[in-house]
Amino acid sequence: MARHNEIGKAGELAARNLLENKGYAILEANWRFHRAEVDLIAKDGKILVFVEVKTRSSDAFGKPEAFVDARKQRFLTEAASAYMEQIGHDWEIRFDVVSVLASPGREVLLEHFEDAFFPGL
Repeated sequence: MARHNEIGKAGELAARNLLENKGYAILEANWRFHRAEVDLIAKDGKILVFVEVKTRSSDAFGKPEAFVDARKQRFLTEAASAYMEQIGHDWEIRFDVVSVLASPGREVLLEHFEDAFFPGL
């Protein structure tokens, strides 16, 4: 497996652990819809949360969360809509981002952004 894939998998596991420790129930991991993949789908109480995990080994080119651009947000929104239709969900949702800095030999730094973006804005 390529190094960037290993870093990404480690970041997703760290994000999953962070959310579970906050009391979130993880429903899906790496859920796919066409070209979009939702890293984690979770419940925070009654709220359905779609989580994008961005992992980088360095923030030299910007913080990981800055890489959740408008195109990625559009894909996540489309996937969320399909997932909600699939499960018959019609109550509150939220889009979160978990930023992960994971450098070899250094402490993993995690930052959780609730309501990171609003579809259509």
